[in-house]
This record gives sequence, C-alpha cells and structure tokens, in this order.
Amino acid sequence: MKFTPLAIPDVILIQPQVFEDARGFFFESYNSGVFSKHGIKDLFVQDNHSKSARGVLRGLHYQIPPKAQAKLVRVIRGKAFDVAVDIRRGSKSFGRHVSLILNAEDKSMVYIPPGFAHGYCALEDNAEFIYKVSSLYSPEHGRGILWNDPDLQIRWPKMEYVLSPRDQKHPSFKDAVCF
Repeated sequence: MKFTPLAIPDVILIQPQVFEDARGFFFESYNSGVFSKHGIKDLFVQDNHSKSARGVLRGLHYQIPPKAQAKLVRVIRGKAFDVAVDIRRGSKSFGRHVSLILNAEDKSMVYIPPGFAHGYCALEDNAEFIYKVSSLYSPEHGRGILWNDPDLQIRWPKMEYVLSPRDQKHPSFKDAVCF
C-alpha cells in the first residue's frame, strides 16, 4: 500500500496494491499491521455502507469526544467528491479542508483522523461507500457543520444537490462545537 499525506498531513490517501488477472482482482483494503507502521493505530469498531444517487450530499458530520471517530473511507461503486475539515482548535490547519475524488476504479481510500468533519457528494448514480469508524455511532455525540458555509470555502462540484433536512440545518463553522 502507498500512504500519501494530503495538504493537511493528518489526512492520508491510501492506494492499495491491486493484483489483477483474468479471474478478477484481489487487494487488502485494511491490514492493522501495515496501517500501524504508517502511524494509523485506530482500532476500527464499526463498518458503514451507504448508497447514494447522483447529487446526494452527506455532511459535514463528526462526533465529539469521548466518541470522536477516525474514518477510513472508500468508494466501491461509482465516484464521489470527499471532504475533510479540520475542526481541531489550536491546529495549524484549523478551519481548512482537503478534498479529493474517490472512485471504485482505482480503489483508493482516505484516512480521516478524529477532529475532522467529513462530507461527501455522489458524482454518479448508485455511488456506494464503505467506511470504517473507530468509535460506535453515538447520536448524542453527533454534530454537523453546514456543508456550504462560506467561511470554509469548499468548492463542491457544480450540480443539483440532494440533502437531508438535518444536513440543511447544521450550524455554521463559527457556531459549531469544535475540538
């Protein structure tokens, strides 16, 4: 696997080694020993799987301590625009974000540590995501930030968005509970 820190170095692009032949392909999508050697020592406790139509935008979501979550996100069908926003007060990159396109073809994934809000937008119909989290879902610790807050300057792809009522009503970044 190749581990590449992004513009915010704590967020890491992971590109697995894929073995392909006439039968199909095989790759390790997670190996705790390999991840640990690259500084990712989170013990993942829950796997989530979501499917979204083109334009569905989910986020920006996070959980506050003591139930904060690291995430390991990958797209297994289709393509998506993925975003991680640093909400760690005192961090050099506080309030900044990284974004990238994840797709099923190259099988890349992104590691997002605790202290980041996460969101994504499906760029194709029936885009499917699988992501591991390091803490169980806890509604009382769940929080969000308004996806299009102008202070964050996220350049979402231009399209018609479909958002849940909850995601339409998240607070602005400056009013959000940060770490």
